Amino acid sequence: MNFFSLYKRNLLFFFKKKNNVDTDKKLNLSLEDLLVKYGSDKANSFKNKKNAGHGYTKYYLKFLKKLKYKKINILEIGSYAGASAAAFVKFFPNSTIYCLDINISNFKYISKKINIYCTDATKEKSHKSFLNKINVPPKSEFFDIIIDDGSHKLGDILQVLNLYFTNLKSNGFYIIEDFKLPNFFKHLDEPNEPKIDKLINLIKKKKKFKSKILKKNFQNTIFKRIDSIHSYHGLSKTSDIAFLKKN
Repeated sequence: MNFFSLYKRNLLFFFKKKNNVDTDKKLNLSLEDLLVKYGSDKANSFKNKKNAGHGYTKYYLKFLKKLKYKKINILEIGSYAGASAAAFVKFFPNSTIYCLDINISNFKYISKKINIYCTDATKEKSHKSFLNKINVPPKSEFFDIIIDDGSHKLGDILQVLNLYFTNLKSNGFYIIEDFKLPNFFKHLDEPNEPKIDKLINLIKKKKKFKSKILKKNFQNTIFKRIDSIHSYHGLSKTSDIAFLKKN
């Protein structure tokens, strides 16, 4: 992303009219209702309940409901319009959410608890710059939840995992949405890299594998630091979500 593209997207974001979720009346809604209200496709339905969503709500609740009233930091990579961030900031009232997206001009929602950064999360330089902006040391375990809902390109998924897993707290969850898309779409695949469903099995078995992105040192780390992995199929053919818990 060149300087002019970055400048243009930041300018569009600055001038675009956005909905401040902090001004919404106190909402005592379920996570599903919040996701639907703000238009997130993580829900069972979205866009005024006319379209089917991914159906991830029950899986988020299964693992994250216990964090509802705790003070937590959430990192969402690939936030698009900020719909799920808006829902999460209402469902987790003591949370701070950090949104990374390569094009923040799509954002429709803002909040004092939602921090938005225009950046390419797959780049090591951008990773370091982002952590520096939020005053977090490069190897610090800072986030309780990390959600990768970014490009869904296999190489990007692996690179983001490589960069950000270190910054996940002990007992935190690293979540990968729509991880089987590279299985269905050739343009999202990365030759000679393990697809995420295969990677999950390799990690469970602690079996070394060939990868130019996830090198031996990272593999050793993830074998030691993964407490459990659970994956689920959502409502559509390409709706799959994985929860990696760090020990």
